[in-house]
Amino acid sequence: MLERIISILFPVFTIAAVGYFVARRERPDMGVANKLTMDVFAPALIFGALAGRDFHVAQYWQLALAMLLLTVACGVAGHVLSRVLKEDPRTLLPTIMFSNSANLGIPLAVLAYGDQALQPAVILFMVSTLLHFTYGSYLLDHKLHLSQLWKVPNVIATLLGLAVSLSGIVVWPPLVMALKLLGDIAIPLMLFSLGVRMTDIRLEGWRVGLIGGLARPAIGGALAGAIAWALGLHGLQAALLIIYGALPPAVMNYLFAERYNQEPDKVASIVLIGNLLAVVVLPVVLAFAL
Repeated sequence: MLERIISILFPVFTIAAVGYFVARRERPDMGVANKLTMDVFAPALIFGALAGRDFHVAQYWQLALAMLLLTVACGVAGHVLSRVLKEDPRTLLPTIMFSNSANLGIPLAVLAYGDQALQPAVILFMVSTLLHFTYGSYLLDHKLHLSQLWKVPNVIATLLGLAVSLSGIVVWPPLVMALKLLGDIAIPLMLFSLGVRMTDIRLEGWRVGLIGGLARPAIGGALAGAIAWALGLHGLQAALLIIYGALPPAVMNYLFAERYNQEPDKVASIVLIGNLLAVVVLPVVLAFAL
């Protein structure tokens, strides 16, 4: 299990390291690339992940509710932690609220429980993603009105992908392939950009990064266990909620911080250190959940 987790995380750090060393020599401007990721590549990734699945939402309504409650509870805890540390809540709070549910959560779920875990894992990812691109956007830009949130490409992609899946519409295979190719650009480009940003991190950023990287799985895992107990979840659903609660911060948090100029160096540090600590944290969580 440890070997498999390391094999999942190794590409994350390898691509970020390439970005770091390239930036030390070339200092590339990632502004345009990051905007394309947010507006084109990430929406393609989300739509492809949702539209290609046949969901039975009614079967997992309690799990979806649990993920909603978990995200809100993590937000409250993140707000308190930011006050204690005297950090801007808009910097620290999203990294506590939103975890690496796509490129780490789904593979781990299937690794631990097989194909039966795929559908509930994607449900958890869907709830987290929808909240991230609605409330997460508003959190960083209070001038963004609710009517504008539904114009955000990632929100549109989430809603359209879910609608296609629920309706049973079969998307034309060449279009699916085109979207997949676009979506496949998103994750490596995000990680490369994260590595580029790491060249700007000062000592203070590393301190916040370590605290945030430890706080995310500790707070999320504890709250997930409490919520699973309160809602009467058991078996696979309870285990997956706890695993998702203990995941490291989402790489997308960095893209949001970069886009809205919200201390991206600190957010990059939290994201990278949090994912590095996952090598130690996740085997412990999986041992408990299994």
